[in-house]
Amino acid sequence: MPNVGLPTYSQKGRRFQGSWTRKVYLPIPGIPGRHLRIYVPDSARLQQFGASRLSRRRGLLLICVACAAMVVTVMSLKKTFGRTDPWVEPYRPQSDPPTLVFQRDDLKRIWSWEIASGHYPSRQSIPKQVGFKSSPPNPALPAQQRTIRPSRYRPPPTVVTTRADTDTIGVGPKRIYLDIQSPLPDVAYPPRPVPGSVADLDILMKHCDFSTGKYVRDCLEVLRLGAGLDNGERVRRGEMDDWKYIYVEDAHDTEGLIKDEEDAITPHPIFRPPPAASSKEDPNAGLQKKPDAEWEPQVSLSEPLTHRPSSAKCDPENPRLFHMFWTGPFTDKPYLALLSFLFTQNTGIHLRDKQLDEGVCRPQFWLWINPGPAASVPNPNAVRDMFEGLKLNPWASPFLHPRFKDVIKFKLWNTTEQLDGIPELKDEWRVLKDALFNSGGYVISVPVEASSSNGTSTAATEEEDMVNRAGSKSSSSYDRLSVILSDMARFVLCHRFGGIYLDADTIFLRDWEELWGWTGAFAYRWSRLEKYNTAVLRMTKGSALGTFLFRTAMKNGLDFHPMSISRYTADAHLEGLLLRLPDALFDSAWLNTEYYQRDRPPQPYFTEFADFFDTPTQSSAAPQALGFNGFFKGAYSYHFHNFWWKPFDLSRNFPDLGQRFAAGEQIARNATDEERIPDRVVDDKRDLDWSAVLKRTFESYIRGERPNMYGEWIQW
Repeated sequence: MPNVGLPTYSQKGRRFQGSWTRKVYLPIPGIPGRHLRIYVPDSARLQQFGASRLSRRRGLLLICVACAAMVVTVMSLKKTFGRTDPWVEPYRPQSDPPTLVFQRDDLKRIWSWEIASGHYPSRQSIPKQVGFKSSPPNPALPAQQRTIRPSRYRPPPTVVTTRADTDTIGVGPKRIYLDIQSPLPDVAYPPRPVPGSVADLDILMKHCDFSTGKYVRDCLEVLRLGAGLDNGERVRRGEMDDWKYIYVEDAHDTEGLIKDEEDAITPHPIFRPPPAASSKEDPNAGLQKKPDAEWEPQVSLSEPLTHRPSSAKCDPENPRLFHMFWTGPFTDKPYLALLSFLFTQNTGIHLRDKQLDEGVCRPQFWLWINPGPAASVPNPNAVRDMFEGLKLNPWASPFLHPRFKDVIKFKLWNTTEQLDGIPELKDEWRVLKDALFNSGGYVISVPVEASSSNGTSTAATEEEDMVNRAGSKSSSSYDRLSVILSDMARFVLCHRFGGIYLDADTIFLRDWEELWGWTGAFAYRWSRLEKYNTAVLRMTKGSALGTFLFRTAMKNGLDFHPMSISRYTADAHLEGLLLRLPDALFDSAWLNTEYYQRDRPPQPYFTEFADFFDTPTQSSAAPQALGFNGFFKGAYSYHFHNFWWKPFDLSRNFPDLGQRFAAGEQIARNATDEERIPDRVVDDKRDLDWSAVLKRTFESYIRGERPNMYGEWIQW
């Protein structure tokens, strides 16, 4: 008998009750037979609810509230995802205030000047925030069809958009990538780089970028093998085209040049003008201007330079000058930097004058000396006094030898003269002369009496305060003013003369020929941070990038700290013009000292920078067993991060360059320890540190007891 009228307690009986929503199917444009299923409120159910549970008036009120909520939600989503302004980015709180003083049109002019001058040999895109409406031709990239594979950040070719980055169109010579190895059977030393060759830094970024999880150890292997530095010791087999990063340019081969832009698979980004209602929007929308600062007047730039394909001959627009800044007495630190320069670079001192190849461009090393404290003003006889001091200094006098006169030059630093030589600063920098020492916004005031003192007087005060320091004698008496001055000096020197600036705590580890071939500007990465470290800085003489940096720095208190430079370029979307190279190329130990990549460290393994001077006992067999070839082989240089007060070689803390320089050596020996003039091996340290091994290796080359790293013997 059926249970008619009995109550039901099962949930099954409720599943057939009406739903609050109903399904609606909308056709998808362009895809026949496919529909999009969405849920909308069921009006019948709402009416039933209003009639049965509430009064009709309250039911209508509820429906109105629900509809209003939907309208507000849709409008909010439209504001977020339907912006017509292509420049606006989602808001991201910043800890530092904006630094930008250039308008968008000027940023485009700067980009255009650098690209047209051949200073952008990179395949990376131009940020969309710059606002290019078409793809500029790039003479530093090989001519080819723009077959760019789609990505999540670039729309497919059929889509017209303003939100994509812009790619340059290569119109330059063909690149021929080299397989560099020592010719058999002469494999004892690596080959010199091919004159006029270029390092493809895009490829090195692919193999070395910390942000993509690449290890310094693996990066150094690519650097070694690609340059043939694994001479006679190659154990890798198989095809290595992906590791080839050095190329030469064939100026006569441009067969890939696009004759008709319609042949390009990927069309140029098309600028879609905003709707008529938005036609009067701010052209600088999306750019964060420096608070309380006026926009800079329209930037005035010279005509773009004519790009010349890389060649062995010297290019007057890109002189091969290494700059280094030094304050105070000459010590073993610039001494070792100069020795490493002679040991690694193609200076021609292994050839007689008559044998010099006119087709090879020899680099020069310009050592800029500020003879007194950073705040002092040199006297009229400063140049003569500087050279007299160099002649009497045992660490400096060897480099005054006539054999080095064409490759090593000493220059006097004069702050006033240098700043007056910068067109972008000369008329305004004196307004900030009382705040000239600005580091990251922290200004050190210098009394007028101190800045007027004689910087070359030997009777200068011995008071070890911040203003009167000339060099760092210990970690507690760090010469901060000279460091701040050097932050500015590197940009001044590169903008005035061109070339590459190096900090004085840098040691060369290989020939930089291929880096000279890369015509773009670069510095390197601040360890794990996506910021610049300008201990290595390459810039072109009189570049548009330099104009931007100096004018921006002028409006930001002449602050040239690397972190500030990082803000300037990031705020202006110009980071691509100052390439941030991986620190593995110049500072291979840095990540390990900050507890990164310790699971697979490079060779040698430093947990702190002091390990270079005091190698831990557990690994102290490596320096003598491996020698120069076992020290971050593949890197271009090593940066030991200060330690100005720490001798490289405590047992032999004097220039040990042989009989030709015996007089200076004797002076240094006497100043060290008169009792230990006779050499005995038992007096030497048993386990030599890395710093001592490198110093003794470079010195043996000057003494004529061994060749340089490329198997070349010095000729006197």
